[in-house]
Amino acid sequence: MSLYSVSRIGANIPLFKHNLCPLSFIDVPERAYIEGTLGVYEFNQVELLRDVFVWAYERSCQRYLAIAQTTVEPDPLKIKYREALIQAVQTVVKGLRQPSPEAIAEVAQAHAAEADQAAFREILTEALQQLHEGSVARYRLRRSEYIAWQQAHNQA
Repeated sequence: MSLYSVSRIGANIPLFKHNLCPLSFIDVPERAYIEGTLGVYEFNQVELLRDVFVWAYERSCQRYLAIAQTTVEPDPLKIKYREALIQAVQTVVKGLRQPSPEAIAEVAQAHAAEADQAAFREILTEALQQLHEGSVARYRLRRSEYIAWQQAHNQA
């Protein structure tokens, strides 16, 4: 990362401290930026560079707010039981167990507090349903373990 990039990132610190959108130079016309910078250095005129910054900031706010609106809040239960979920998925897959409601309830009982059992069962069921060769690393599983589980699961 160049010093130039670090300084732009650092310029966002005061904005974050005041709960404002960060400034990004994505899509800033290079020519306008260069001419604005030259105007400051050669003629001591800040107007063009100021206009470039204002335009960039308005655009940054629009993009930031659009992204923020589509972002989903993290599930506190998934955060709390992140490691337990990994271990529970491993238990089912490595044990070549069928993801039946009974098996999921048994595994959930061993990995979550009683008050969270129902929610943990739902999370575990969803994780097992969405498990595929591309996501096995998330659960610290080998592809071969997943394939063996899939074969055992399909045979039953």
